[in-house]
Amino acid sequence: MYRASEKDIDTLVSLRLEMLKEVNDLGDGHVFTPSFTESVRSYFLNGDQSTWIVIEDEPVCCASISYFDIMPTFSHPSGKRAQIMNVYTKKDYRRQGYATTLIELLIEEAKDKGVTEIRLDSTDIARGVYTCNGFEESEECMVLDINRLLKNNIEKAEKYGCKSGGCGSCGGCSECG
Repeated sequence: MYRASEKDIDTLVSLRLEMLKEVNDLGDGHVFTPSFTESVRSYFLNGDQSTWIVIEDEPVCCASISYFDIMPTFSHPSGKRAQIMNVYTKKDYRRQGYATTLIELLIEEAKDKGVTEIRLDSTDIARGVYTCNGFEESEECMVLDINRLLKNNIEKAEKYGCKSGGCGSCGGCSECG
């Protein structure tokens, strides 16, 4: 499991196209246009994004986060926002925690960059992965308000006596007992 780099571009493009075929019921025989494939490749190389990848004997999972700035608001004074995309696990490797772990890594990375809101679109089957990480439904997509998450974690840590001030999500993490 590692942050992808330029050397992983062919793998990233391949996983992205595989995911798009599955999510859109395009079938294995679908062929993407060269211009579409090149746009995907260009975004991985030049976009303001980060992608994590899991390799077992083969590439099995990936997740990306794209960063963008908007005008600051009172609830999001930094104006820094992000969109999680391209979360995909090959069928034979699902339900093993890969996507959850990558989502957690992306959230931590976004926090480090000062992001105050992360959005994503989800299939029905994947909503649980995001809900467990604090995302909530909105009219348009699922949203994680990092400021609210941090406040909730502090409140839970205080309530449950979390020693590290860290997890606060369950009241019984391994550090707190």
